[in-house]
Amino acid sequence: MARIYSVKRAKNLRYTLKKLFSYLGHYKGLLALVAILVIISDVCNIMGTYMIKPIVNSLLETGSWQSLIKGVIVTGSIFACGAISALLYSQIMARLAQKVVFDIRNDLFAHIETLPLKYFDSHQSGDIMSYFTNDIDTISDALNNSFSSTIKSGVQITGTLIIVFVLNFSLSLIVLLSYIAMFLYIRYSGKRSKLYYSRQQKKLADLDGFVQEMIEGEKVIKVFNHESESIKDFDVRNKALEREGEKAQGYALTMIPAVVSISYFNYAIVALLGGFMTLRSLMDLGSLSTYLVFVRQTTGPINQFTQQSNFLLSSLAGCERIFEAMDEISEINEGKVSLVNVLKKDDGLLVETGKATGCYAFKDGENLIELKGDVRFNNVSFSYDKKTKVLNDISLYAKPGEKIAFVGSTGAGKTTITNLINRFYDIDEGEITYDGIDIRRIEKSALRKTLSMVLQDTHLFSGTIRDNIRYACPDASEEDVVNAAKIANAHSFITRLPDGYDTMIHNDGANLSSGQRQLIAIARASILNPPVLILDEATSNIDTRTEDLIEKAMDRLMEGRTVFVIAHRLSTVRNSNAIMVLEHGKIIERGTHDDLLKYHGLYYNLYKGLFELE
Repeated sequence: MARIYSVKRAKNLRYTLKKLFSYLGHYKGLLALVAILVIISDVCNIMGTYMIKPIVNSLLETGSWQSLIKGVIVTGSIFACGAISALLYSQIMARLAQKVVFDIRNDLFAHIETLPLKYFDSHQSGDIMSYFTNDIDTISDALNNSFSSTIKSGVQITGTLIIVFVLNFSLSLIVLLSYIAMFLYIRYSGKRSKLYYSRQQKKLADLDGFVQEMIEGEKVIKVFNHESESIKDFDVRNKALEREGEKAQGYALTMIPAVVSISYFNYAIVALLGGFMTLRSLMDLGSLSTYLVFVRQTTGPINQFTQQSNFLLSSLAGCERIFEAMDEISEINEGKVSLVNVLKKDDGLLVETGKATGCYAFKDGENLIELKGDVRFNNVSFSYDKKTKVLNDISLYAKPGEKIAFVGSTGAGKTTITNLINRFYDIDEGEITYDGIDIRRIEKSALRKTLSMVLQDTHLFSGTIRDNIRYACPDASEEDVVNAAKIANAHSFITRLPDGYDTMIHNDGANLSSGQRQLIAIARASILNPPVLILDEATSNIDTRTEDLIEKAMDRLMEGRTVFVIAHRLSTVRNSNAIMVLEHGKIIERGTHDDLLKYHGLYYNLYKGLFELE
């Protein structure tokens, strides 16, 4: 079922325009040059048209071909000047539009990268992608086609009105009334179109999100023969987009016929009255000829404006969505405790240094606290929606070098605990400390630099295997990359690939097996040499043999480190220092593997196969 979006109130239009003009303001010089060239072009066109009057009157008075040729040459020169100006401003505007779009796209991506994880959890990836494609494209189209055309239309309308009033004041009052009628209708139709263009952009984003989701899940669709249902769902969204597009275009496209009809009616009246005035010698023939040409041309700039209004309305709808995203609150980083390189002397004294030493400390004011990886939860409670608690009064500790495992059914809160350690979300109650420091006081970048995480859903980036392994540490040497791969037991299979570490990865590692992808992800986590390692069901997609390799690698990797493990396979947590059994956001059992078996509780039933995790 297609989502229903509320339409934004008109007051957002002013804000949207202000934001857009702030980007245009970076190129005031180019904008001024474009405006000057547009004015020159339009003035030349108006003056060239006005030359009809002296040419006709001169020909009627003298009958001289010389005066006719001279007038034509002057008129041609005027139009040539206008054409050159038009060529120049169109080229400048094309470059200017790309510069503005480049700035907006850069700022948008930079801001998206600062948003908290909950933003991505609550928005479709296709909807976010639509900001960078459909919405940005509408801005580019509007700047390329509409900015100069709007100035051009304004100059033409103003210049034409001035000329017709100079030629004949009384007839021009009728022209002025027709202008007012045209603009009143354009204003009414424009308001209606604005609403539907806004809806159209959002329906388009909804459709893009659905298409991306379906393409990514195409294998699942085919396995479960869900093609027909997917087509039906697509049809629902496509029809919703069609309806909004029809309404937007329907109102917008009535502008031109309405303007043309008013202009024809105006032209007929002016031609009849002008002819009558010429017969009564109240107006010369040259003036009438020029006047009627200008009256006929009054429709041109208005038609052009109404045509460009479609681009403008669509662009403003796209701008609103983009600027809304850019107004989303960035991830708050109120931490003051930083991470620094230190030298540790024989007496244990820590000395800060600017060189990479491989030894780190948290800097709290003037105090240096050695980074060890001691993590503690003290009466922690948390909810995603501030209503339903996902974790309730959780207390636990993990000393450096310990392996802590979390076991429980889906939704028990296992992954939430690891998200809180990373500060992807902030707790509602209690305290989480890292080496005795409340993690809310630690800079998020510093905190996350000390953590490595391997997720169940591995994501690999386009590039070589080498690039993916040193993703978190771009300056890592070849030796570091190979050592990380060996720790993860990935070196063997990588060297058997045709291009070894230079093997290109495409489409999230589709050319590798699930186990190979997971091993590369573990190598990527280990290259940072972190004091804390989080494995969120990292072995769930791996065969038993590979799992055995990973367990051996993890045993080596966890030496001197704190390791948090989430796993459905209980065989992977047997050697943990402590196992936490969670249910409904609470720790209901804790202890070693042997202790929990003696307890004969939920863990015992799970291990003996008397109960299964859901």
